[in-house]
Amino acid sequence: MKAGTNMKIAQKTVSVFVLLAITTVMRLAGNNTELVTTVGDSSVLTCPTKGQISMLIWTINPKAGGSCTLVYRTDKNMTSRTNCSDNIKWKFRAGLAPALEIQQVGIAQEGSYSCEEASTEGNFRTTYHLTVLAPPRLSLYCDEQGSPVCEAVAGKPPAQLSWVPESSSRAEKCHDNGTVTVLSKFTACSTNGTNVTTCMVSHPSGNWSQSIACCPSEKTNFLLYACIIACVLVITTLLAVIYYFKLRSGRLCHKTKPPEIAPIHSQQDDTMEVEPYTTYVQKENVIYNSVLDLTVGQNLPQELCRET
Repeated sequence: MKAGTNMKIAQKTVSVFVLLAITTVMRLAGNNTELVTTVGDSSVLTCPTKGQISMLIWTINPKAGGSCTLVYRTDKNMTSRTNCSDNIKWKFRAGLAPALEIQQVGIAQEGSYSCEEASTEGNFRTTYHLTVLAPPRLSLYCDEQGSPVCEAVAGKPPAQLSWVPESSSRAEKCHDNGTVTVLSKFTACSTNGTNVTTCMVSHPSGNWSQSIACCPSEKTNFLLYACIIACVLVITTLLAVIYYFKLRSGRLCHKTKPPEIAPIHSQQDDTMEVEPYTTYVQKENVIYNSVLDLTVGQNLPQELCRET
């Protein structure tokens, strides 16, 4: 019985120590709170108090730059600060514990803010993770080619741009302070018979839209017409060159055609053609002479012979 009672007492003691350890760890770990603010606004961070406070310590760890510390001691009613910017100050309120105020919040103030409290009830810790939004500056204009261009300048995080009518063209430029400029050029052709386009900006700090009507510039039209004329001239020149070479090639083929060879007549052929006529003439002469001799012998007139 006695051993069992001692065992129960030991278990209860261990449980108490475990609970105390968990409570201590939770107090040291504190509460983590996400806080979002916008550039130019003011933020007030409070440190929940329990019991009578003897000391408050704020430790600031920005994402860029060194840490900052602010201390307040109630017993001496004294404050001190180390490496803190001028826009971070204590804020005293009647009947409330001092708070931390950030005036005109900038991107440089983004980071972790931890408050440690020493009071009659123990030590407590609260942590804020401050995120600073930078609203972009909207700029809408027509470029040299007469195309609408929309810019969301120095936004944090980067803004989302869209067009009405729809178009997709996007470029980003990052800045040293963590902001981003987003540029979008309207590239689609308008089908509704109007040149009015609307740029829509979406950002965690707000939404904006702006419209503009752009017309193609005279320079763009001149370049377009010049390109068309140049293309026509090039095509015409190519066709002329092709026709010239084709015509020249035909002439060369005509000149190089072999001459027709006249048939060769031999002297034998000429002789064969002349011989029948010669034979006929000879026979005519023989007949004439015979008739002439007969006429003379019979004393007939020569005219009759001729008629014969």
